Amino acid sequence: MPRIAIIGAGFGGIAAAAALFEAGFRDVVLLEKADRLGGVWRDNEYPGCACDVPAPLYSYSFAPNPDWSRRFPPRQEILSYLQRCADDRSITGAIRFGTEVEAAAWDDDANCWRLRLADGSELIADVLVPAVGQLSRPAIPDLPGADRFAGIALHTARWDPALSLAGKRVAVIGTGASAIQLVPAIAGTARRVVVFQRSAPWTLPKPDRRYGALHRRLPALMRLARAGTWAMTVFTGAALLGNRPAAWLLRAVSAAQRRWQVRDPVLRAQVTPAEPMGCKRVLFTSAWLPTLARPDVELVTTAIDTVTAHGVRTTDGTEHPCDILVYGTGFAATEFLVPLDVSGRGGRKLADVWRDGAHAYLGMTVPGFPNLFLIYGPNTNTGNTSVLYFHETQARYLTQAVRRLTPLDVRPEVAESYDEELQNRLAGSVWTACRSWYRTATGRVVTNWPGSAAEYRRRAVFRRTDFR
Repeated sequence: MPRIAIIGAGFGGIAAAAALFEAGFRDVVLLEKADRLGGVWRDNEYPGCACDVPAPLYSYSFAPNPDWSRRFPPRQEILSYLQRCADDRSITGAIRFGTEVEAAAWDDDANCWRLRLADGSELIADVLVPAVGQLSRPAIPDLPGADRFAGIALHTARWDPALSLAGKRVAVIGTGASAIQLVPAIAGTARRVVVFQRSAPWTLPKPDRRYGALHRRLPALMRLARAGTWAMTVFTGAALLGNRPAAWLLRAVSAAQRRWQVRDPVLRAQVTPAEPMGCKRVLFTSAWLPTLARPDVELVTTAIDTVTAHGVRTTDGTEHPCDILVYGTGFAATEFLVPLDVSGRGGRKLADVWRDGAHAYLGMTVPGFPNLFLIYGPNTNTGNTSVLYFHETQARYLTQAVRRLTPLDVRPEVAESYDEELQNRLAGSVWTACRSWYRTATGRVVTNWPGSAAEYRRRAVFRRTDFR
């Protein structure tokens, strides 16, 4: 029975463990550096934090949940759901909490992985499954003067639940998925909220609603809702992937939302996106635009010049005073596995292989790194559907591989051909028209998958001939 080590106990790690347990593999350990499971849903505790994918699809296919309170559930419900899934499948007992992996090295002689833990101990595994995700390391911009800010500064992913905003002046940098949830949640509690926007996001109305007792009495309704949500993501995916009628319709809905919710033409111009739809994640919200129109909320589109002791100064010389500075600036999504030090055959460093940008066959395997299978690796991010669908696909592939386990090392020509295809497809897509949030310094797109989720599932089938 192979020894399998999974790094991370978020949705990806739990999906991998569930598939392995179901396939009969029991020598599985999940190494989690925190004191509880949950991944991004454990780390993000900011006000208003909730899922932006409908719950019927943002749940495992093997664990439908009739107890969701609403279509877009709050963070705590999602965290409780994941804990329940781990408990029900006896996965919780396989998690070693408070265990951080500092390095992993392939032993050519023993054909195994040697993991060095932060406490100085070593763990040996036949299969290594990093499931640390793309959204685990907050990205904080290097703003001049940030170190001299006299107030409280924090990232949304490092929120302090004890922090009181009552009567405070709050500055929020960023207008991404976290900020558009946070700002409506704190407006009215904070004395004033100033939002600094680099580029306006595309938004669509959020079709949220409460679920009632009927869903608990008839659990099959959740499967029906899952199918309906999947169909919706197929449509939105087609729009983002170049279907002109679908793209036109989504842009028209977004424009109608702006016109309906923002009466001030100056503000409406400020919140009108300049980049193509799909350049950044399209955000579902019905509260963001009305919140920006509140008299106690200000949207600033002038670039930031410096952070002062008592606020933020923009390039036009205006200083915006604040007591609390919030970075809603997302994550270092292009820096995979950092700071984990991974060495493959002959001691070759994965960081060196990925010097010009991360790449992996099917987003999971890298030549020269036998029995290494990533969950949510390079080019497996999705801009329109649930990432859990990709997690489950990768977990299925993992079990297929482990059943045929020898030292499995993907053939270089297979990986290179796959990567060339992906980069060529991405070069002709909306992502290359975007700014640096999707591309590395060398111009590679390393996060996003260029096709549909269904295509990825069709292709992610283990073939022994792909390995040497």
